[in-house]
Amino acid sequence: MRTHPVKRVVSGALAAASVITVVTMAQPPATAAPIPVLQAPPAGSDALAKYRELAGQAEKLNEDLLKAQDDLTAKQGQLDKANADVTAAKDAGAQAIEAKQKYQTQVDKFAGASFTSGAQMNKLSALLAGTSTQDFLDRSAALEVIATDKNAAMNNLSGAAEKATAAEKAATDAAKRAQDARDAAAKLASDIEGKKKNLQAQIDQIEAQSRTLSSADKAAQKDTGGSAPNVKAPTAAAQTAVNAALSKLGSAYVWGATGPSTFDCSGLMQWAYKQAGISLPRTSSAQAGFGAPVSRSQLQPGDLVAYYSPVSHIGMYIGDGKMVHAPTSGDVVKISPLMSQYAGATRPTA
Repeated sequence: MRTHPVKRVVSGALAAASVITVVTMAQPPATAAPIPVLQAPPAGSDALAKYRELAGQAEKLNEDLLKAQDDLTAKQGQLDKANADVTAAKDAGAQAIEAKQKYQTQVDKFAGASFTSGAQMNKLSALLAGTSTQDFLDRSAALEVIATDKNAAMNNLSGAAEKATAAEKAATDAAKRAQDARDAAAKLASDIEGKKKNLQAQIDQIEAQSRTLSSADKAAQKDTGGSAPNVKAPTAAAQTAVNAALSKLGSAYVWGATGPSTFDCSGLMQWAYKQAGISLPRTSSAQAGFGAPVSRSQLQPGDLVAYYSPVSHIGMYIGDGKMVHAPTSGDVVKISPLMSQYAGATRPTA
């Protein structure tokens, strides 16, 4: 009979567990945000496909050119710094030599000097030459002052000589850095001219191909992908950048353009984030490494999405698996799905 309370407790526990199980199973499972889908661009006609292939090649050449120009700017900065260091080192050397000459004169005077009547400048001669204890003390005090001044002159001379040597070495090192930077800048300038010619030759091919495009092909290029959506970005800076980029829908793509009316791909990103007070690098490859890396599953509006390996194209994520970007020559700033050549994403920060 005493087992009845136990049975009732067990039965109640089982019933409660059943209710909990039913309630739990009735709740919809938590789902992670869908990972944005990558899509291949619409095929279009053979002529348009060929045009896009040529334009993609030109975009890579343009990226190489922009990077070389950035390298040249950096190298010019190194040259300017080295030239300034040469000037500073020469000035320091001239001052050190002047000081060395000054202290050498003082040391020479001490070297040829003697106490009165040619006596040795030491305390023994002061004792022998003195006529009284007070005279000895006076002479000794005078010798102490002279010895201190002599030591100071010697130290000053040594210090000036060390400074002169250091300044000469600094000037030599700076001159070598300047020459190295000058040589590198000259090579980069030559490379840039070659890259410009290669890009122009590619652009000429693109323009020739553009004459084969149909009205439908050209209409596809001018399509902006719809009107600007109401995008909610996670931060004020990202919101400003997104709004700025979307405000340029329909603006023409132009090689090397950074706005405000025409853009290349990285030029649009740079201009948009500039409106938010954030300075992005110039090239798409450099922009792809700017800020914090972001996985595709964690993309948020305002993130930069990069394409190809090495990176040669970039756009801005706006949510719902889409981006705003300046695609390529003959095209306009538009909204597109994330492309199948996706290479990664980054989140710019101030």
